[in-house]
Amino acid sequence: MLHAELTIEITEGVQSAHKIAVVPFAVPQGDKLTTDIGQIISQDLAGSGYFNVLAREEMLSHPTRSAQVKFRNWAAIGQDYLVIGFITKDNNLYHIQMSLFDVYKKEQLKGLRITVEATSVNMAAHHLSDAIYQKITGIPGVFRTRIAYVTSVAKAQNKHQYNLHVADYDGANPTSIAQSKEPIMSPAWSPDGGKIAYVSFENKVSEIFIQTLATGERKSVAKYKGINGSPAWSPDGKQLAITLSKDGNSDIYILTLADLSLRKLTRSYAIDTEAAWSPDGKEILFTSDRGSRAQIYIMPSNGQGSAERISFDGNYNARGAFSADGKTVVMVQGAQGNYRIAVLDLATRTNTVLTNGPLDESPGFSPNGQTIIYARRKGQNQILSTVTLDGLTKLDIQHTTGNVREPAWASRK
Repeated sequence: MLHAELTIEITEGVQSAHKIAVVPFAVPQGDKLTTDIGQIISQDLAGSGYFNVLAREEMLSHPTRSAQVKFRNWAAIGQDYLVIGFITKDNNLYHIQMSLFDVYKKEQLKGLRITVEATSVNMAAHHLSDAIYQKITGIPGVFRTRIAYVTSVAKAQNKHQYNLHVADYDGANPTSIAQSKEPIMSPAWSPDGGKIAYVSFENKVSEIFIQTLATGERKSVAKYKGINGSPAWSPDGKQLAITLSKDGNSDIYILTLADLSLRKLTRSYAIDTEAAWSPDGKEILFTSDRGSRAQIYIMPSNGQGSAERISFDGNYNARGAFSADGKTVVMVQGAQGNYRIAVLDLATRTNTVLTNGPLDESPGFSPNGQTIIYARRKGQNQILSTVTLDGLTKLDIQHTTGNVREPAWASRK
């Protein structure tokens, strides 16, 4: 099972963040609830890079009701905000009450009450995190979103077991939705979060499937001769940009899902692959070695125009993806054998490297554009990590067995 392990690698990011205390929530006496709501909120906020969360052992008191709050005590230890809460139980339902305070203004900024069954307490905690995060930063939270990823576990005689998983954004509650003894690659969420497109080699050749999460039903949408790879959904969910080599060369095609018709987008002697749509659907990024080395290009999605190279730092740039506002592109950038995650501001063409390498891969933005998920090498294994857009806060999502790769972040909760 996956679990989140917070690792702050550069302390400057935390020191400049909002200082917040999240007091442990009061639980009904004798209740067997094991979910620590306050701990989940603390981890969510700390991992976002916007908050410096006070350690519990440094708290002077543990108020759970508004009347118990003494603002001067929290101001004395430098806290900007305070979160308190309590839980009551009625039959099989938990009622969770949260209050957020501005310590220096001595006022409540937000109160929220959520009623859930025991199985949903974890997600309720993420709901509270979203509310706190948005109230203070003005940016929508992503703590109730989901991720997909592929695991590979070595078996006897040089064989592997591959699984496509869906989990909470922090790796909790993982569920395997596809299994194979052959590789699974390139999961991509539909815009509504209800389906995942991916590549499977289960029939000994590459094939693109779309699977509906609610029913488990799946459909093969591309099984041409040669490469069938890198599916990317259009913003309206009606098309996929895919990589095919059915005509001998690797090019980008647009697949209309209603009738599975194809339109060839790129026509180059080089290898064109790894397409990604702009949020408005008007442009497509892709990786091409038409300049002798892999670089990222952009062109109109209707094919009416030429491709423009946008990556110039490093000698290798690939796997580009847009942020939700279309202003930034994330990519894998290679230089001198070191592969790191970098972002490119499309307006200024400023390139910023966010990670240390040496083998970082498969980056993608969170729905709010503030965090990037990617896979990296740690020791002998591949794990998932996140890094904030400023590069200052990093979070490892540890996995107990095997390698974890190919992360994809859903755009919907």
